[in-house]
Amino acid sequence: MDALPLTPTGPLIVPPLTDHSAGIRLSLVIPTYNEAKNVRTLLAELEALLAPVLGAAFELIVVDDDSPDGTGALVEELLPSHPRVRLIRRRGERGLSTAVIRGWQAARGEVLGVMDADLQHPVDANMKLFAEIERGADLAVASRHVGGGGVSDWSAARRVLSRGAQLLGLLILPGVLGRLSDPMSGYFMLRRGAIEGITLSPLGYKILIEVVARGRVRWIGEAGYVFRERTAGESKVTRRLYFQYLQHLVRLRWATLPESRLFRFCVVGGTGVVVDMGLLFLLSDPRMLGLGLTRSKLIAAEVAIGTNFLLNDAWTFGDLARQAPGAKSKLRRFLGYNLICTAGVLLNVVLLNLLFNLAHMNRYLANAIAIVAVTFWNYGLNRKLNWAPTKSSVHPPPPAAR
Repeated sequence: MDALPLTPTGPLIVPPLTDHSAGIRLSLVIPTYNEAKNVRTLLAELEALLAPVLGAAFELIVVDDDSPDGTGALVEELLPSHPRVRLIRRRGERGLSTAVIRGWQAARGEVLGVMDADLQHPVDANMKLFAEIERGADLAVASRHVGGGGVSDWSAARRVLSRGAQLLGLLILPGVLGRLSDPMSGYFMLRRGAIEGITLSPLGYKILIEVVARGRVRWIGEAGYVFRERTAGESKVTRRLYFQYLQHLVRLRWATLPESRLFRFCVVGGTGVVVDMGLLFLLSDPRMLGLGLTRSKLIAAEVAIGTNFLLNDAWTFGDLARQAPGAKSKLRRFLGYNLICTAGVLLNVVLLNLLFNLAHMNRYLANAIAIVAVTFWNYGLNRKLNWAPTKSSVHPPPPAAR
């Protein structure tokens, strides 16, 4: 089709679709660097796969990072005989993730996709992904870890490294990586509306994590594929890329922290600490009422539980609470919350007395340590029992195909 005269620049933001007249349903971005031995075969296979299904309603956007092996020049030679292919040749900007986004910025399709150019991603999985989008998914991911998926001849060390990276991601960013069976996948499609207008800030080569963390992704579909071994060219996976992956996880964790339920739960817990500490001082300190420590702690904790419930029900779990409106539902949640937190208070009291009476620790420091120790108990059980998502919110019905 054409070599784009200008490479998209500026912030990494995918714009809304403006050229509806093009009638493009799918824009598949293929980032390349030194893939001259593979790209011709890949483009031919993709056109043979997509044309019978989509006709002219697709485009293949090759984004080449000024490959020394002449990948960009080769693709440019193919353009006259491959009308569905477009080319972006980047100079001065490198990196797989930014290449993908630059391709999406130039795309004219309602559905955006990405796959590797090294033939390790089998082209036929594209139809499975597109079918998931047609069923209503916001994001469709090719996964090695669902039915029909796998790896070909990976060594035990490579399998351990891949799984270790996934486990690390789950520890740092569980709300994102927990939604994916294969968060390391670089083969997926998504609706343009899921990311348009959102500033993306990827690091390294795992763009999928960025999309799920920052995008408007309600429903994720997955399709199994078998990862192939490279037959030509050199692998670009290095130790530096794994370090960038770790950096990216930490950066996303920090950026999305205010949206985390656990973060909000802890903020609410902080207000409860103020209430708890204030009442404990008022009731137990010899300079005030001088009541017994255990009795004072129980009273202070119960008041804090009540204020914390109201804040959590309105803010931390407000969207889930609205799925079960009404006074009876609210009362049920409060009783369940009270029961769980009361059990936590008993644990708190035991720890407080051990630290204060046996370890001779300052009562307020001992109380603070006990509160922190019980926080995860309270959050985990309340999240699972009192504010669990409804079945329809966990597995939303597919919207009408668009």
